Amino acid sequence: MDDDRPLALVTGASSGIGYALAEQFAEHGYDLLINAEDDRLDHAAYRLRETGAEVRAVRADLRDPAGVDRLVAATIGLDIDVAVLNAGVGQDGAFADTDLTDDLSVIALNVTSTVRLAKPLLHDMLDRGTGRLAFTSSIAATMPGSFQPVYNATKSFVQSFAEALRDEVKDTGVTVTAFMPGPTDTDFFRRADMGDTRIGTMEKDDPADVARQAFEAITHGRQKKVTGSLKTRAQGLANKVLPDRAKAALHRSMAEPGTAEDDEGRS
Repeated sequence: MDDDRPLALVTGASSGIGYALAEQFAEHGYDLLINAEDDRLDHAAYRLRETGAEVRAVRADLRDPAGVDRLVAATIGLDIDVAVLNAGVGQDGAFADTDLTDDLSVIALNVTSTVRLAKPLLHDMLDRGTGRLAFTSSIAATMPGSFQPVYNATKSFVQSFAEALRDEVKDTGVTVTAFMPGPTDTDFFRRADMGDTRIGTMEKDDPADVARQAFEAITHGRQKKVTGSLKTRAQGLANKVLPDRAKAALHRSMAEPGTAEDDEGRS
């Protein structure tokens, strides 16, 4: 990597918000270390190199501890200026009906890998007295996730974890940011098998817009930021005052299988 250019690490960077974030960093003069587990990663790296950035791609499944170790090994000897722990996955369905292996896979990626990666990255930043650590949380972190109970709980963990770390490292030169997207037009809903839900079929935010807002929040060292459309940001404000029972009912209306809207917007 070019020592004269800052370096950003982005996980889950083969598509969606992760790719759009990597693109933001590349266009603002950063070199990149990107990660994903799927075969689109090489194409993403090729496209990002067209911006003039030097890009190193590490294909690894972060649900597997060996994949986390592979990515951590790739950071050795590098001064990572910004690390965005973005990789995540969801799952739809009532908890009583979902497969336990799938539940644990969501936890492994969204929670366990996040903790395992954050530890060495934060140690290195604190040793250097500089750095920005960021987490992709979600507006889902602010509401009980009926029919997505494990996913929402993992994002609540990420949100709490990020805010605690921020307090621990204040006045060190290191900043911690959590940004909170709403429903965004990515592969998330397809992978979570949510094609028959209202939230899966509704209009969604543009990942490029989410990434621009997140990039600004991260590089300015902000604590947290609800990212996306005005509708998403309004929902973030409403979730601060709505009781949990109301938020759970709202989430049910969006995520319960069979609530998909037809072409005329009817459920």
